[in-house]
Amino acid sequence: MSKVTNMSKKLGKTGAFEELMAIRAGDKLPQDEVIITGEDPLFESPFRIGETIADALAARAVAANDLWQLRTGRRQTISVDVRAAAATCLGGEDMTLRRDTEGQYQPIPASEAMEHMVALTQPWQTADGRWFVPHFNLPHLERRVLDVLKCENTPESVSEAIRRWNADDLEEAIAAAGACGGTVRTPEEWLVHPHGAYLASRPVVEITKLADGDPEPLPPGSQPLSGVRVLDLTRILAGPTAGIGMAEHGADVLMVTAPHLPQVPAFVRDTSHGKRSCFLDFNHENEATRLKELVREADVFIEGYRPDRLEAHGFGVDNLAKLRPGLVYVSVNCYGSGGPFASRAGWDQVAQAVTGVCYTQGIAMKSGQPKLTPVYFCDFLTGFLGTFGGMIALARRAREGGTYRVQVSLCQSAMLVQRQGLIERFDYAPSKLSPEEFESYAVCDNDTCYGDLKSLGPVIRMSETPPRWSRTTPELGSDKAEWLVR
Repeated sequence: MSKVTNMSKKLGKTGAFEELMAIRAGDKLPQDEVIITGEDPLFESPFRIGETIADALAARAVAANDLWQLRTGRRQTISVDVRAAAATCLGGEDMTLRRDTEGQYQPIPASEAMEHMVALTQPWQTADGRWFVPHFNLPHLERRVLDVLKCENTPESVSEAIRRWNADDLEEAIAAAGACGGTVRTPEEWLVHPHGAYLASRPVVEITKLADGDPEPLPPGSQPLSGVRVLDLTRILAGPTAGIGMAEHGADVLMVTAPHLPQVPAFVRDTSHGKRSCFLDFNHENEATRLKELVREADVFIEGYRPDRLEAHGFGVDNLAKLRPGLVYVSVNCYGSGGPFASRAGWDQVAQAVTGVCYTQGIAMKSGQPKLTPVYFCDFLTGFLGTFGGMIALARRAREGGTYRVQVSLCQSAMLVQRQGLIERFDYAPSKLSPEEFESYAVCDNDTCYGDLKSLGPVIRMSETPPRWSRTTPELGSDKAEWLVR
């Protein structure tokens, strides 16, 4: 593999790509199969965000190549540009444009709800001189945080309320209320914390064989995941990103949600390309029955629910492993596969807070307090790792059979980025791609329910099966709850 030299190499550490190839555990790659070009920074951050994401995307492409080799006996060349990889973290911020009435593509302004969330979801100082990040996305979760703090939903009121709490006491109270938030820790504090120590002992992508079974050859098709059926029961960013990765490599990805579930419209728009979407509410017996029928014919099940939430409705990993032997069950959450915080829900900002990212960003910015990074890199990186793990499991199923569980988490992604070392200067970072760079990856999608869109398309380059979106961006619930004919 050819790639840019980074500080992690200079320090003699294992880079993210090598770490993921160890998880793959397959045959040694041809020397020139993967080429990674470019370097950080794209963003004002000391972290090697672009380089780590480029490594993850390259590893994802290798997993797709493994499936392609199973189909055809051939491998193909792969290339990823670091700046383009970093730009995937921008989501709709200048990376999704909408055509206006004069025919010009313009950035889509952030909603008032998103601006409100960002204003409140910040590090606030606590009574013991530490810092805490509460999370305010989605109305019902915001209400839980406000009920704990007993304050109004303004920055001034939140700041005043948090100053009355010690950080760890507030973290426990927020968790007990089923809300989301985390104490800002240094990287060193996190690694000696029982939960950080647990995650450090586990691979960044955990792939567990749950049961033996007969090998399942891949369905016929012209892409690595052609004919593979994926149920996507996720919302917001990390989980849907895992699903869109499957779609980009040719899978039939069916998003399953319910009309009453809260969503972030911009995130729905930007993570639904190439998928289909249906409504099924598993709280209703007949709809739960239909979902189970879909599971019986599925290959991959991706879920991003709070831990143990799906088990209560009969859709936990043990339930579905019995219902559909040979299933690949992908779990995406904040805190990972175990440890004292395993049952807690969380978001990108919470992962940044607890793992040390927020602390280091603040030091590097010389801001005098912890700071969140400019982008939700934990979300996107976790999604890319979920796709990687799912495809590795599918290849193992094709070769040796079995039922598999794949587990990825926001905290593990934050820790992976930190393992890559820091860059010294980032004050010249442009924060987005140049117009020419954007156009080289742009994909137009007209007549969607969101208007005529031009978006940053897939940034992985593969010589035979370049990732692509084969379907227009759907409106939620616009498809039937059924599989396409293979």
